[in-house]
This record gives sequence, structure tokens and C-alpha cells, in this order.
Amino acid sequence: MELTSEAIDTLKGVSTATLTTVLLKKGLRNVWIRGARPFRPGQPRLVGPAFTLRFVPAREDLATPASWGSPISTRAAIEAMPEGAIVVADAMGVSDAGIFGDILCARMAKKGVAGLITDGVVRDAAGVLSTGLAVWSSGIAAPPSVAGLTFVGWQETIGCGGVAVIPGDIVVVDDDGAVVIPAGLLEEVLAEAPEQEAMEAWIMTEIDRGVALPGLYPMNEETKKRYEAHKSGQ
Repeated sequence: MELTSEAIDTLKGVSTATLTTVLLKKGLRNVWIRGARPFRPGQPRLVGPAFTLRFVPAREDLATPASWGSPISTRAAIEAMPEGAIVVADAMGVSDAGIFGDILCARMAKKGVAGLITDGVVRDAAGVLSTGLAVWSSGIAAPPSVAGLTFVGWQETIGCGGVAVIPGDIVVVDDDGAVVIPAGLLEEVLAEAPEQEAMEAWIMTEIDRGVALPGLYPMNEETKKRYEAHKSGQ
């Protein structure tokens, strides 16, 4: 199923917490990217197709400043990024080499990239913030990427934060972090996630009324009947 503007709008109304529950019911337990935290508070919930980047451990003959001008470089990868993509970068959790700084993030923002997610770190913190690009990372470090990493490719299957990410998978990211929806499950998730969100919102109203949790969450048969009556307006 294509990620249409309508699908994006639907998923923007569903929290990543709810999505993990929906995917858990389908047997997918490992969909939340570890180590990717909001770079600043208040970043909007984003939805988009994954554009993947892959780093490996630095090797001295490859990880050099000269490599930044090679055909296989982060610079070349950025020029291939489509508008609306969410970049997911496998930095192997390396915390002492920033994969991107202000200049690269500014170019990504100019191209209309929706956001950057990585299990690694970024550099030039103030500059990155000034670009307006939404970033989720595990922190900040001053050294450049080649101090600890070698960039080897883009748009291939990666592992980021312990999660397998395939180009074109759907990424939803908010204050709770990033969740990966396999592209093949998008239609099912779109059908079920809004209902899960609505059900949990109703449960919260019941809690506000003083209803006890047993039988409410999860719902027993009596509660399900009350919820169905609520939905039908009875």
C-alpha cells in the first residue's frame, strides 16, 4: 500500500506508544529504535518513508576527511534524499563521533527531508538546532564522523537501535521515540491503530469517572458492550 497524504494524516493522529501495541498484537515486538531521543522538546510527530544510511567502524584508510568528497559519501547520500523522507542512520550506537553537523542538516532541511533518526550522535548542536531539522539521536559529540565511523552506503537494509529497517518502511516518531512499521503491514495498521487510540481515549474518560481498572483495562465483555454503545451514540 502506498503511503498517501491521507495515510500520513491518519498516522500523525496515533502515538508511537499505541503503534507498538498494535504491532505487538501482530507478533512484532522489536519495532522501537533504541537510543533515538528528541534533540529538542516539542518536535512534531513525524510520519514518512525510511531512507537508510549505514556506517561501519572507522578504518584509517577509508575514514578520512578526503572521503567526504567521494562518490560514496554522506554528501552524495543527502542529494539522493527525497522530500518527506525520514532518514534513519545506523551509527552502531557510537557516541563519540557526530554523523552530521549543521551544514549537512541545513542541506537536508533545504531539500525538505522530514527528519533524522540515529542511534548515534550529531555535532554542532547550536547549528543543528538553527536549521530547524527535526532530529532524534542518542546525544552530541564534537568530533566528526570519520573519528569513529566509515560511511558505506545508503538505501539498503540496516540495523538501527537494534531494529531492522528496510528502505520504504514507514517511520513514525514522536516524544517517545521512533517506531518502524513494515511497509507490508501499513494497510492493517491504518485500519486498526485509530480504533486502538479511540478505545484508549474512552478508557481515560472512564478512569476520570472513577472506574476501577479490573475489567476496564483490558476490557471485559461488559465493558466492551458499554464501549460499543458509546461508539454508536446510545
